[in-house]
Amino acid sequence: MKKTIMHLFTYLAVLLSSPFRTVSADQLRTHKAGTSNSNTDVDSFIKGVYNQIDFGTHARLSYEVFSKAYIGYINLRNAGKLDGKEIISICDFSLSSSQNRLWIIDLQNMKVLFNTWVAHGQGSGTEYATSFSNTNSSHQSSLGFYVTGTTYNGIHGTSLRLFGMDEGYNDAAFDRDIVVHGADYVSEKFIKEREYLGRSWGCPAVPSNLSLPIINTIKDGTCLFIYYPEKNYLLASNWLNKKMSVMPGSNIS
Repeated sequence: MKKTIMHLFTYLAVLLSSPFRTVSADQLRTHKAGTSNSNTDVDSFIKGVYNQIDFGTHARLSYEVFSKAYIGYINLRNAGKLDGKEIISICDFSLSSSQNRLWIIDLQNMKVLFNTWVAHGQGSGTEYATSFSNTNSSHQSSLGFYVTGTTYNGIHGTSLRLFGMDEGYNDAAFDRDIVVHGADYVSEKFIKEREYLGRSWGCPAVPSNLSLPIINTIKDGTCLFIYYPEKNYLLASNWLNKKMSVMPGSNIS
């Protein structure tokens, strides 16, 4: 009985702490295996987060893609894989390469920091990416969750190392030299000439003029998610399918 009353007071205190009901990433946690809220509750919570994001004049990332990225982000953070900086980068490779299909979101301040072009691999397709691989020399992009590493100076200038976290899907990324880097073929000029973006050897390449600010924003332990509605991956990813729970004090009772 005392626990129930305390839970009620905690919930009311959160409700009254602001004129608006808000949720934060800190309110979503995983519990030990086998305990979770219903899928409906988790979805409702994530919608609360999504609805607070200020997209400004940027294109709006689809909720379906955001929800998957956010679940993986929380699970990676709870597993101690991230450094605590509340930044998530999301590439939606179901979109045309001529669209701004990379979103970098500040989850602490709930706003989009960047929304721009991002290239896929030559072996993955032309305008659209449709094929993906974890194999060296495939020149294909790899699906899944990544954790960003440190920077180095390479043939494309300042570049950002990536560590693939999905076994069998992108865990060879470091050995394949899959990195974030700038490229001149990621530009409006290239799109006007070819009607699609230039392609990499599998790296998520970004516009040259934005590469340094993007890399400095997301380096050193943040989450990057490369999405495509590939059924086998969506069913296999540990980070997407790990059971989740919501802590007391969130907007889910």
